[in-house]
Amino acid sequence: MKILSNRLIVVLFCVTFLSISNLCAQSDKAKIDQLIKQKKEYNKKNKNSVIYKIQLYNGNESKAYSVKAKFESLFPTYKTDIIYKAPDWKTQVVHFKTKLEADRALLKIKEKFASAIVLKDKI
Repeated sequence: MKILSNRLIVVLFCVTFLSISNLCAQSDKAKIDQLIKQKKEYNKKNKNSVIYKIQLYNGNESKAYSVKAKFESLFPTYKTDIIYKAPDWKTQVVHFKTKLEADRALLKIKEKFASAIVLKDKI
């Protein structure tokens, strides 16, 4: 009788331990799945953290503004910015999402601005 009760206690202990460990494993799996889902959503939203720009000019301030005015008259659909990074002023066509998109625009722009180049930038 004593052996039977000891075996019963051992069996109950094992069953309880296994069910608790299974519960923890399921809880951990749910957390891991949730984290994976969050990471995928984050990657989708931030996959374009790299953008491409076309630099038209790099030099003095007055020429940078004149290049911008000329470019905007020739290509009114593109947005341009003047950026100052000491000691140079840069005229850039901004925010192409892919390199392919920037390269296509560069082909058109190079007809009028031969020194234009594509730059990779982080947002």
